[in-house]
Amino acid sequence: MTFETRFPDGFLWGAATASFQIEGSTTADGRGPSIWDTFCDIEGNVINKDTGDPACDHYRRMPEDVALMKELGLDAYRFSVAWPRVIPTGVGAVNAAGLDFYSRLVDELLDNGIRPFVTLYHWDLPQTLDDRGGWLNREIKDWFAEYTGVVVDALGDRVKNWTTLNEPWCSSLLGYSLGHHAPGHTDPVEGLIAAHHLMLAHGTAVPIIREKCPDAQVSITLNPSQVWGPDEPTDDPTDTPNDADADAIRRADNIYNGIFFGPLFHGAYPQSLLDDTAHLTDHSWIHDGDLEVINAPLDNLGVNNYFPTRVRHVDGAVQPLPGLDGVEDVAPRPPLTDMGWEISPQGHHDILMRSAQECGLPVYITENGSAWPDEVDTGPEGAAVHDGERTAYLHGHLDAVRRAIDDGADIRGYFAWSLMDNFEWAFGYSKRFGIVHVDYDTQVRTIKDSGREYARIIAAHHGE
Repeated sequence: MTFETRFPDGFLWGAATASFQIEGSTTADGRGPSIWDTFCDIEGNVINKDTGDPACDHYRRMPEDVALMKELGLDAYRFSVAWPRVIPTGVGAVNAAGLDFYSRLVDELLDNGIRPFVTLYHWDLPQTLDDRGGWLNREIKDWFAEYTGVVVDALGDRVKNWTTLNEPWCSSLLGYSLGHHAPGHTDPVEGLIAAHHLMLAHGTAVPIIREKCPDAQVSITLNPSQVWGPDEPTDDPTDTPNDADADAIRRADNIYNGIFFGPLFHGAYPQSLLDDTAHLTDHSWIHDGDLEVINAPLDNLGVNNYFPTRVRHVDGAVQPLPGLDGVEDVAPRPPLTDMGWEISPQGHHDILMRSAQECGLPVYITENGSAWPDEVDTGPEGAAVHDGERTAYLHGHLDAVRRAIDDGADIRGYFAWSLMDNFEWAFGYSKRFGIVHVDYDTQVRTIKDSGREYARIIAAHHGE
């Protein structure tokens, strides 16, 4: 299996992780509890009752993991800071030991020629703030601003690439409307409120980052989804969704994409989204001036994408997502990953084009990858993981990235998800996304065949 597609000079090659998914040490050195610690403790929330400890034990094995990044030839590493490790009670006293961990990580990366991309929030809200309403409390914009200032003060002399939030769709709608993620609420309107407050916190933090790190590149990472009907895409240009399905697609696109693209890049929610949800709420949490704050200018957009979404109209269909009454999810088209996600390089291409058009900015693919039931093969040449499906997924989606670039999207880099197998949220340790295998009993790391191939692609682009 060969891959010869070439990318523009200066294209950045990286891998990504998130604090709660890899660090472990959830009670070490003064770290406070997060909403994910609480969520894991509730029976039935996470497969096998798994928790974020020890995860990949990255908190104690960080230098070893950076050495792996160097072996892979990564240009950049995208990681997140754990808010409860830095400010255990969410606001107030700063935990010097927690902050020092991230400072040492940044130094280790730079010493190995790897550029740090820092995400300030990847879902692990301090539990003390959830006790005060979490993302439903408008004051969280000020709590997040305080936390942002602390982290940028500490790292901004060395870190120049800053992302405020990772996938606010998941923090809001998965966490407050669908209940699949922490804090586990199931209220359609709460998802809308949380989404707004997440964006308001983002917009409040942007000028703080710029003030404290004047040469910063500031971003947000979204997880937009290409929304199709049951039979799309098709080679027949006359084969289009019927009117009812087309309206279902429109409404689903609003709640998956327009809810963030609109305020962040156009200074307004889609009017049709407000109309679709008017029977649920008067939208009174949107205050005068909020949209100007949310619409703060950015330098680039991070896009996480794994699969498309398919919907159709069905009379009487009940959806927990707001504004989607009568909209039914359609089963994904095979082939599927171990997550049951549809493999669609075309969908990846199309949502990258859409994202670039919506934001009018350079784009980084900040997550893309696939889960498979990997096994370690111990042979005469040592341990290996032969994950041909993941390698094929990587090739197909990188081809889609190149096509998007050729079609005019300004895409500057690609971060594989994930650097290593980790705690996969409600799926616990049952799903493996890494290009590096982790034995959770021994914490031994083994670079998979896909990781070797990714390293080969990177080296080829570096002329090595």
